[in-house]
Amino acid sequence: MFIGHFAPAFIAAAFSPRSPKLGTLFVAAQLVDWAFFTLALVGVEHMRIDPAASVMVPFDLYDMPFTHSLAGTLVFSAVFATIVTVWQRNALGGLLAGLVVLSHWLLDWLVHVPDLTLGGEPPKYGLGLWNYPWLAIPLELAVIGGAFAFYFRRTRGPAGPPFVLLAVMLGLQAFNWFAPHPAEAGPFLFVQALLAFGLLTALAVWVSTNRGIKVRRGLAWSPS
Repeated sequence: MFIGHFAPAFIAAAFSPRSPKLGTLFVAAQLVDWAFFTLALVGVEHMRIDPAASVMVPFDLYDMPFTHSLAGTLVFSAVFATIVTVWQRNALGGLLAGLVVLSHWLLDWLVHVPDLTLGGEPPKYGLGLWNYPWLAIPLELAVIGGAFAFYFRRTRGPAGPPFVLLAVMLGLQAFNWFAPHPAEAGPFLFVQALLAFGLLTALAVWVSTNRGIKVRRGLAWSPS
């Protein structure tokens, strides 16, 4: 799953006037992948290209004990929640940010072939929807489309920025699905992923400066 990971960020951003900014929640949504590709870049965690890994994604994610174990994700979630709580003096915002981080493992569990762990060691888990494109593709589009609609309905401001963000997300997802896959896993692939996350986060920051959460009596222009 790629852009589907950002669905909890849209929902959390529109949940309350005390929600963290959308850009912060976009970081939360892909925090463990930020960490994975950074650790892969320096040789701490590992992946390889294997066309037989799954029908949709030829990534053999065989060594991710720190970032894609449930225990590791819980640590990332707790640390990020604490940072947001202290930084913004906002316990609700910290809780929402932490839950968005945690959602990453749960969403990966739906689509990954068994390569996720509970504590870094086998057994490995994953429902393997990447082997069923007719199910995985509509699911990801429905998840992100529903979350975006929820965010758009509950916020107010220019319509252009959020739709630009959505268009870029869909473009990157189409590239992820249909462009030729790399022949090998290496620095180019890892940096490319980090740049994609950075671009989407920058656009989310831009969106959050233009939209505020609607409230029953007027408009709360609080971070979203």
